[in-house]
Amino acid sequence: AREFLWELVEDVTGARLTISYGRVGGVKADLPNGFTERTAKAFKETREVLDEVHRLLTGNRIFMDRMVSVGALSREETIAYAITGPLLRAVGVPYDVRRARPYDVYDRLVFEIPTQKDGDNYARYLVRMAEMEQSMRIVEQALALIPGGPINVDAAGRPIDPAAYVDRGKQGKTEGLLLVPITLSPNLQGSERPAHERVNAPDKRIVLPPKETTYGSIEGLMNHFMLIMEGYGIRPPRGEAYFAVEGANGELGFYVVSDGSDRPYRVRCRPPCLPPMAALHRMIEGQMVADLVPTFGSVNMIGGELDR
Repeated sequence: AREFLWELVEDVTGARLTISYGRVGGVKADLPNGFTERTAKAFKETREVLDEVHRLLTGNRIFMDRMVSVGALSREETIAYAITGPLLRAVGVPYDVRRARPYDVYDRLVFEIPTQKDGDNYARYLVRMAEMEQSMRIVEQALALIPGGPINVDAAGRPIDPAAYVDRGKQGKTEGLLLVPITLSPNLQGSERPAHERVNAPDKRIVLPPKETTYGSIEGLMNHFMLIMEGYGIRPPRGEAYFAVEGANGELGFYVVSDGSDRPYRVRCRPPCLPPMAALHRMIEGQMVADLVPTFGSVNMIGGELDR
């Protein structure tokens, strides 16, 4: 089932893990042709796999013997360790950042927050199984509600073809060229899509210019360089900010302190995996050595996010 979903991510972004799809003011590219149909097909296949897993495992006595009352953590301990995500919901706390502090369009979507009460490996399994269905419901609603229009903050001007943009630059016809948003393939499947989007950003002091501008003109290259070069770049006012999203393993947040320069005074990542890993020893106290494997699996530790 994971392969079905990775293929969807790759369709949109060109990568499976390091997708780098979000942008200030929007996203990198539009959805490719036929994405809605491929998503429906992938979700149908995923639901079939989940149904099979439920039939094989959820009521399986051997599976339950290895999961029920194993790796348990109490509600009080879970909260004390600042654990969030499925492990917190597995002890009966219905906390989800998307519901507690809605961002993007989550306040317009209908979804449930699955919970269990026992806090053991079996409860975490049930929560994660239910959350996969809720995630698919969220995507289906989002696809139905997604509006037309630009994929990012655009500038006023007449879109022109990328090849014509390059030709004008080679011919020295550069007057006003930087202010013209060019068309590009809104996906990673070539330039055959008839509907193109304008992608230039109006505030060149904050948003990185599109690659077509960076590589297509000296002005765009300078704009990119000045935003990246030490001593220049973005200079937020003095202050501090914290923002979190709901990741697959819990609350993923970033705390940033600005002293008014182009470098943050302090940056702190609030990772969802660190608290449950800190509590892993409590989960396996008094258990068999073999119980470490399913307990560790129920935590779903991601090394790259956990590492400090």
